[in-house]
Amino acid sequence: MAARPRTLPAAIAPVLVGTAAAYYWAGHLPRWGAFAAALIGSIFIQIGTNLANDYSDAKRGADTADRLGPVRVTSSGLVTPARVLRATWIAFAVAVAAGIYLAAVAGVVILLIGAASIVAGVLYTGGPRPYGYAGLGEVFVFLFFGLVAVNGSYYVQVEQLDALPLGLSVALGFLATAILVVNNTRDLETDRRAGKMTLAVRMGRQNAINLYRLLMIGAFLVLPLALWAGGASPWPMIGWLAAPLALKPLRIVSSRTDGPALNGALAATGAVLGAFSLLVTIGLVIAA
Repeated sequence: MAARPRTLPAAIAPVLVGTAAAYYWAGHLPRWGAFAAALIGSIFIQIGTNLANDYSDAKRGADTADRLGPVRVTSSGLVTPARVLRATWIAFAVAVAAGIYLAAVAGVVILLIGAASIVAGVLYTGGPRPYGYAGLGEVFVFLFFGLVAVNGSYYVQVEQLDALPLGLSVALGFLATAILVVNNTRDLETDRRAGKMTLAVRMGRQNAINLYRLLMIGAFLVLPLALWAGGASPWPMIGWLAAPLALKPLRIVSSRTDGPALNGALAATGAVLGAFSLLVTIGLVIAA
């Protein structure tokens, strides 16, 4: 429960797309070890961040009994804070081990990027001034689960950066950020009462809904621009086949405020990210 498996598409998707983009340009099979290490590192940074968030929110009193989201194991007493904290550091240790391997393959810059990702995950709701409480969580997600993850996965394959993965990272970053926007829109009132000034709290519900729409639609609009800027084949445009999946969460977020409905929209947004990324990956592989 604390690992929040519904958020894991945000960790898996950028590695798939970044690796597929490298395969498209390089014209040979990827470094499978680097792919596996990047995937493991990304997943366990996500899990570690979720665990750290569960722990830190409970310690700050942000996860109250009236919250609309799924049960948080620390605040509910299902798991002791010490155990959650221990699991957090185990998850990050796995990510570090994957990063050490990637550093051996593609250089120490990858290890530095991984370390920055872990620090950002911890400070999201931890530390003396958590930036997630200051409305900057969406910036973190866009940077690390969009730009950094896609381009980093590309870099460990070909050890260079190009326009194609950069453009694709913007599209995936939009969808990953949309997941957090749903989460924070659902928790807007309880976060406000707890003093957790997320972007949704600062913007207000209607503006947060508008931001969600912009991110969801923007991801699909960015895709052809990314392919054009990168001089790529149109095959990855099959990512647009995921667009119908976006209609339901867009409708729910626009019209509902109850927890169960928005929890469903959260899962559906993750499904859109997963389907979009898988289709783009398939398109890149076909075109290679």
